[in-house]
Amino acid sequence: MENYLAIFRNSIKSPDIRRKILFTAFIFLIFRIFAHIPVAGVNVASLKNLFAQNQFLGLLDIFSGGTLANFSVMALGLNPYINASIILQLLTLVFPKLEELSKEGESGRQKINQYTRIITVPLACLQAIGMYALLRSQNIIGLLPPIYLISFIITMTAGTMLLVWLGELISEKGIGNGISILIFAGIVGRVPVVLGQTASTTTGENLMSVLVFVVMGLLVVASIVLMNEATRQITVYYAKRVRGNKMYGGQSTHLPLRLNQAGVIPIIFAVSLVLLPSLIANYLSASKNVFLHNMALSISSWFNPSGMFYNVLYFLLVVGFTYFYTAVIFNPKKIAEEIQKYGGFIPGIRPGTPTAQYLNYILTRITLAGAIFLGIIAIFPTIARGITGVQTLLLGGTGILIVVSVVLESVRAIEAQLVMRSYDKYTQ
Repeated sequence: MENYLAIFRNSIKSPDIRRKILFTAFIFLIFRIFAHIPVAGVNVASLKNLFAQNQFLGLLDIFSGGTLANFSVMALGLNPYINASIILQLLTLVFPKLEELSKEGESGRQKINQYTRIITVPLACLQAIGMYALLRSQNIIGLLPPIYLISFIITMTAGTMLLVWLGELISEKGIGNGISILIFAGIVGRVPVVLGQTASTTTGENLMSVLVFVVMGLLVVASIVLMNEATRQITVYYAKRVRGNKMYGGQSTHLPLRLNQAGVIPIIFAVSLVLLPSLIANYLSASKNVFLHNMALSISSWFNPSGMFYNVLYFLLVVGFTYFYTAVIFNPKKIAEEIQKYGGFIPGIRPGTPTAQYLNYILTRITLAGAIFLGIIAIFPTIARGITGVQTLLLGGTGILIVVSVVLESVRAIEAQLVMRSYDKYTQ
């Protein structure tokens, strides 16, 4: 804690870092202003009533920072951009040219970001059309003429692209990763509303339940910090090599394998699949066809966020996607080749294929712990509500995971800039 306070004090004293923090806060302000500008033609009162009655939609509203209930011009949020990033990462595994581009340093990263922005536009348009169909089925919005429908789609898409631009401005001139910072701002911006709803419904009888919920939340924060920082250190030795009159190597280092290699991405993957039936059910529930209407009711009962089937499926999907995404971002074979290339070896393990097999064995074991942890975090809201009975505190483990991860990432970014600033002074 003292270390974090020291970092905060030093960052305030530094003019450059202070300027970046103020710039990030200014972008926050712009984001919150646009989050309260509604799209024309939407009955906001009816929409808020729908979100209050539907637990699934209320949960989506929390992660959008309240932009869905207000149905602001940023109602789509950063979901299209995140989906585009995931699609491009998967395409990198399929197309060798994209893989080569990702290894070209800063220029390659800029081109990949440009491709991601291009893919984001059609994805945002499709999501805007789907949002209009959902609102139309719930009688929240009337039948729009073609010109107004096109205007609706363009407005929603422009809101997403504005968010992407603000995120890139933070990455370039502010602190930390801009996209993560904006997701963090959206979740935190919704917290006062949730706390206000809880305070208005809290009585002497359920005050103890709220306190228990708060204690559970603090324990979850502590466990997230522990898991994010936890690593398995693999010792790697480098043999001595003589080149000319100089000797290289002859030292040891550590290869850190994080317990949670995938971060929050598996939860995003899993929630996009597990919520899809609920979206379809919401759309079909307004159908006049008896069969479709009954099917929508059955789907809603099976995929109720408080139901056993939903949470078990959600947990299993998170565990499965954790292994999948870890395999995507961490390739033991390539790591083993890099270690062998520079004359390194793991004690007791032969270089090459045996090293890759050993790293894969270790990674599989530690990923199990990380995957189970992420699964528990994903279903934490249901567990907490079952224990405490508090229904208004919908901000679950996923939101806490994002908030804590972004805070830790931002602190590390500030610390790195402080170290760089001290180094520049020393070299001058």
